[in-house]
Amino acid sequence: MSNSPWPRAAFSVGPLCMTAYGLIRLTDEEHGPGPAWSSGHLFFLAALLCFVPVVLGMRRMAAAGRGRAARGFAGAGALTALIGTAAVLAQVVIDLVVGFLSADREAMNDLFRLVKSHAGVEPAVYTVGPLLFYVGLLLLLTQLAALRRIAAWRPLAVVAGIVATGVSLDLLPLAGLLFLLAFAPLGRQVEDSDRRPLTATASPGR
Repeated sequence: MSNSPWPRAAFSVGPLCMTAYGLIRLTDEEHGPGPAWSSGHLFFLAALLCFVPVVLGMRRMAAAGRGRAARGFAGAGALTALIGTAAVLAQVVIDLVVGFLSADREAMNDLFRLVKSHAGVEPAVYTVGPLLFYVGLLLLLTQLAALRRIAAWRPLAVVAGIVATGVSLDLLPLAGLLFLLAFAPLGRQVEDSDRRPLTATASPGR
């Protein structure tokens, strides 16, 4: 493993950037275009990039010291999350470009309709694809909880965050804080598991 502190920090920085995006979004009554729209989406872009090492770290932790089935399940969870991450990244990039090209919200709506008119874009980038991000995260967290390497409440905190965003995007700051609660302590655990393979079951109280 690299000695860089970045993979461990990503477990906290990602949810914090997600929270920042939610807070900035609350200040943007028109929801674009403008500085709030662009800066908020840049924070969200940073959050998504942070979740790449988070997903890979959880995959290693879930697969460490286990059999082929556990490694396969961890790999499937990671792949699902990464595909979902790519879908959300595409959505964020589209949002940023549309914001830069538009003079007002009406012009943005016209461009969004144009983008979504292309076959496959809406399910891949706006509906089904992004859901895979959350599904993959929950698969990995659930596996870690089943292996008693993390406490069972951590995946439940992520579920609560997902439900919050489903109720209203205005609850994104709350979702980000719930993600922070669930993921921040895992940075050290993943780092420790990379340094020494686990030979005993970890305490579920973490």
